[in-house]
Amino acid sequence: MARKKTDPEPPPARRDPFRLAAVPGATPGKWISRWREQRPFQPIELVHVEARDQIAALRDGRADAVIARRPLTGDDLHAVDLYDEIPVVVAGADSHLAAADELVPADLDGEILITPLDDVLGPLALPTAAPSFAPIERTEDAIATVASGVGILVVPMSLARANQRRDVVTRPLVGGPLSSVVLAWLRDRDDDDVQALVGITRGRTARSSR
Repeated sequence: MARKKTDPEPPPARRDPFRLAAVPGATPGKWISRWREQRPFQPIELVHVEARDQIAALRDGRADAVIARRPLTGDDLHAVDLYDEIPVVVAGADSHLAAADELVPADLDGEILITPLDDVLGPLALPTAAPSFAPIERTEDAIATVASGVGILVVPMSLARANQRRDVVTRPLVGGPLSSVVLAWLRDRDDDDVQALVGITRGRTARSSR
């Protein structure tokens, strides 16, 4: 029997979970909440990945989409921009740099710049000096080193907040490199589920037209 126009729409069929990866510092909470409101028939799972593994997580099937940082490489990718993060200088709480509300590159002349192996900004054209010790692997450990009074660190603001400590200060670096955060996915995974997430990140609500 044909369904009458006045009959309620049947609920969507239950779908497999959508796996959203996110790099350190990314804040996907509001988008995950909106997904759950708009798509209660499809669970969403958050997968934490390091920045160096952000695209590998797509290619090896760990994630359906990823909140990643530019630059991205590969013709097999789609990406939409989400937001830009300003860089901040992380310095020891007793550093003379703490006296300023914001810093410019010239203020860092002669400072020892620590660049951890999980750095996401790339080479920085700053008048700083390189450390005399071996590279530090993680941003968290680099901030601990800064807290001891050795060197400074330049990172996107969200990474500084994620590793906040009382014995360090953060100051915006005016004119420093922005970190562009994007939503990325594989071209051959460009389906309705991915487009639903794209719409959510762009502010689409359940009542919005596609």
